[in-house]
Amino acid sequence: MKAVVQRVTRASVTVGGEQISAIGKGICVLLGISLEDTQKELEHMVRKILNLRVFEDEGGKHWSKSVMDKQYEVLCVSQFTLQCVLKGNKPDFHLAMPTEQAEGFYNSFLEQLRKTYRPELIKDGKFGAYMQVHIQNDGPVTIELESPAPGTATSDPKQCVINGQNWILKNSRC
Repeated sequence: MKAVVQRVTRASVTVGGEQISAIGKGICVLLGISLEDTQKELEHMVRKILNLRVFEDEGGKHWSKSVMDKQYEVLCVSQFTLQCVLKGNKPDFHLAMPTEQAEGFYNSFLEQLRKTYRPELIKDGKFGAYMQVHIQNDGPVTIELESPAPGTATSDPKQCVINGQNWILKNSRC
């Protein structure tokens, strides 16, 4: 699963000339679901997105508060093109989860976000629709997230438990 998270002052989604969703200050999440994604990757991505510290605190300290800390809004847009692999100059989307599966998976992702945070602050586009996404990036701040490959550790790569002891590792994985 891949996500592009942008800190925004506002964002909206329009389908067929009609605005269907909009947020004020918060984050806009463009989400690409892969063939291999499971509930484990979904939960990992929800946790990372909601706890990503891209806002400043009340004292002006940068990178110290998350969207949940600030009680800001989240706009999610399903974007299979994030799972693109180039074949020469032509995009190939064979790694993207097929539409029939992806819609249910995306709805589960939204449900988990709403369950973990405040449902009224989670907005989304229209799955499978041709959308215009209007993003007013704040900063600009854009962060790429990728869930760990299935079968790899999902904990912080700098913290490991080895033989019952906590270890801090630099530039390494457990």
